[in-house]
Amino acid sequence: MSFTKELVCLWLANVKLSRIIVLVTLALVLVPLFTHYYLSNVERDAPMGDIHRTRSKLETYEDFSAMKASDLRMRIEEMLRIKGSVSSELRDLESKRQRLQTAVASFTQKIDQLNMELLHQQNELDRVKLSVQQAQMAYLEARQRNTPDLSPPLPLLALAPPTHYTPPSADHAPCQLSTCFDFSRCSLTSGLPVYLYDVDRFAGVSPFLKTAVRQTVGYNPHITYNADEACLYLVLVGEGDSEVKWGELERLPYWGGDGRNHILLNFARRNLSSFASLPLTATHKSRALVAQSSHLRAHFRRGFDVVLPPALGAPGGGVWEEAAPQLPARRRLLISFQGGRRVGAGRGGTPAKEGNDDEDMAAGGSGDSLEDIEKFLTWSTSDEFLLETNCATTDEADANEWQLCGSEGSRSEVLKASTFVLIPAPANSSYVSSSLMLARLYEALQNGAIPVLVGGDQFSVVLPYSEVIHWKKAVIHLPAARLPELHFLLRAFGDADILVMRRQGRLLWERYMATLQAIIDTVIATVRDRLGLPPRPRQDTSAILIEHESYPVKPDAIVEPEESLGPLEPPYPSPAFRRNFSLFVTQGYEMWNEGGGDPFHLYPFLPLDPLLPSDAKFLGSGVGFRPIGGGAGGAGKEFCDSLGGNSPREQFTIVMLTYQRDQVLMNSLSRLQGLPYLNKVIVVWNSPRLPLADLHWPDIGVPVHVVKASTNSLNNRFVPYETVETEAVLSVDDDAHLRHDEIMFGFRVWREQRDRVVGFPGRFHALDLNYGGWLYNSNYSCELSMVLTGAAFIHKYYMYMYTYHLPQAIRDKVDEYMNCEDIAMNFLVSHITRKPPVKVTSRWTFRCPGCPVSLSEDDTHFQERHKCINFFTQVFGYTPLLNTQFRADSVLFKTRIPHDKQKCFKFI
Repeated sequence: MSFTKELVCLWLANVKLSRIIVLVTLALVLVPLFTHYYLSNVERDAPMGDIHRTRSKLETYEDFSAMKASDLRMRIEEMLRIKGSVSSELRDLESKRQRLQTAVASFTQKIDQLNMELLHQQNELDRVKLSVQQAQMAYLEARQRNTPDLSPPLPLLALAPPTHYTPPSADHAPCQLSTCFDFSRCSLTSGLPVYLYDVDRFAGVSPFLKTAVRQTVGYNPHITYNADEACLYLVLVGEGDSEVKWGELERLPYWGGDGRNHILLNFARRNLSSFASLPLTATHKSRALVAQSSHLRAHFRRGFDVVLPPALGAPGGGVWEEAAPQLPARRRLLISFQGGRRVGAGRGGTPAKEGNDDEDMAAGGSGDSLEDIEKFLTWSTSDEFLLETNCATTDEADANEWQLCGSEGSRSEVLKASTFVLIPAPANSSYVSSSLMLARLYEALQNGAIPVLVGGDQFSVVLPYSEVIHWKKAVIHLPAARLPELHFLLRAFGDADILVMRRQGRLLWERYMATLQAIIDTVIATVRDRLGLPPRPRQDTSAILIEHESYPVKPDAIVEPEESLGPLEPPYPSPAFRRNFSLFVTQGYEMWNEGGGDPFHLYPFLPLDPLLPSDAKFLGSGVGFRPIGGGAGGAGKEFCDSLGGNSPREQFTIVMLTYQRDQVLMNSLSRLQGLPYLNKVIVVWNSPRLPLADLHWPDIGVPVHVVKASTNSLNNRFVPYETVETEAVLSVDDDAHLRHDEIMFGFRVWREQRDRVVGFPGRFHALDLNYGGWLYNSNYSCELSMVLTGAAFIHKYYMYMYTYHLPQAIRDKVDEYMNCEDIAMNFLVSHITRKPPVKVTSRWTFRCPGCPVSLSEDDTHFQERHKCINFFTQVFGYTPLLNTQFRADSVLFKTRIPHDKQKCFKFI
């Protein structure tokens, strides 16, 4: 069995081997046949040009071992030639490919540039169309306007001396303006010319007062030296206790028979505690106004005569050093009083009678009730009082009056420590005002003690200039019968109310009482206000312009995102002096009683001019307005086409201070090309050397005025030059780089916050926890109190305030440090408005690549700014800066809107 199996296995193996041999034989025979057939077809079907190439491929597989060396060498050289030819051909193809790619990229770039240029030109076309529409609208409005553009009033003056009038008879009614004043000499456009008589005409006046009056009246804008054209005539008649002979007055050359339009000045400067001489009284033969401190009730002509504060201050100049600090709100003493009179004497020096107190209270005076004031105060409280009612007095003093006690210095120290101070009204009810009472009022306001006028009300007692000054905001009137409620009343005042009254008191003291200049100016302004005449316009500062040539701006100098921000219009100045005669009718209270007012001058425009209601723009008062979408509103496109807002259309002026950084300045100016609503650029040239003759000033489409500053001072940034013709002023450093959309956004925000500083770099004042006082801080913060004027919008009115009303000591400090003018402006605006500034966008600082090292990078810069804040606080009496946690960002900021709508600002 095993042998059989082996035979079978051997046979099977032979069969398999035979099959393998047959298969291999077939393969060796058939493969060459098929190969030969395929290659024959290839050669037959191939073009003639490809036969050689096909054969070359076949020859590659030839058997080179049988070839001779020379043939092999020839074949190798042929192959190398073929390789070189192929490589060269490939290099040519690669070079062509690269050239084609470069051409494609160039054409693609040109297409992109042309698309951008098309978009730019389309935007420019849209802006031109919009500008044409705006111009057509302005033209139609100009044709529809039926009133001329107003300007400062041209004077219409009298030409002859006053007419001679018959003096009034003894039974003539008391004088009023309508019966005792010659209005024909004071036309609406006369400017109220005022003539001062020779101060040496009357005896009894000290040489000091004569000289001071002559000088201070000379500074008044209404003064004239032509008596024939005068509306008012000032006569210096005495010093409070001088006797005036009316016969001498009647011989004045322009008296005109009855003295109408004359103001008799009787200043109280000395012997305030003496009533030995009666005040000057107008006789029945005079129609002259009497201006003095003490007035008898029987002779005082309300609405005609003028109550003056005593002239206790300097002739003129700054008075901040004489004023007390405003803080703390509650001082050591709740209330104080220092006064005395001769014991045992009654009214008029007669012996005292029983029941004097009751008579005094019934008469409305304070009288003897002040002697018992201590029993009216609640002594269970921790409040401190200082009540001195037994001061020694002279025998010449009127026993019915509470005389001043101690020296001026000692009284001042007590008042600076007092929150309130008692001021007794004249005990003699025949007086409506007295020099002594007003001297107490003067000292109280000067030292920051809130006056409590005891024994009279605002009708029986007349305070200085009461027809225009709202004394109720600075003085507490307390009838004598309410003395038992005194402590309760005073404790009801919170710190905020105390500081409001103290601040108002200092305002009234500084503006109307502190100096002889202030008193005379206020007398004239009070009479002018009665007559309804506008004050003289505040004069702009003349600008010395430097001539220069402008050149086209290089295209690469402008890198701005393509965004339509508004029409390009010709320069359009803000309408000026629109309210020459209506201002003091509608806002007279604000002009006289608020920090931002000025009753002595007329300004071309104010930051708080009244706004019309929204519907008035479409119902008869729409001249000048540019409502968005014609009043229908809209998103970004309609927003950019029209200025909108609550005010009529306007433009802004850029004021740029520079000093020997010519190329930086040129770059900054170039970036302003095409900026909408730009009226002009004022470059304040602070350098003593003039600009180089070959300096290429860019032509940016609006005038560029180069003003030569008289001195190198940072205060020049805020000089109200006559070339600034718009309300809005963008104060900007020459190295500040602001985009157009940022500037436009800031301008639109400012139009809604016209009384504030609106800008980009925010700062704040921080408490010095180690040494006390304040520190200037520029760190990023969630709270700020200043917006630096290196890039900020302000109203031109504040440039007047900075130049003419800011204490000179602050401007001197700015010149001393060559620093801090921006801090001073923030102090001023916050002091006037009691509002913080407005910061726009996320801008916090500015960088200027390639600029020289800035002064702000020096540590001394910050040390000086620390000192500035503390010094300015000392001058103002408090720190006006207010903190804010608010920042203005664009409407629709980070808001998802439909694809067919546009944001107000694409990149903000």
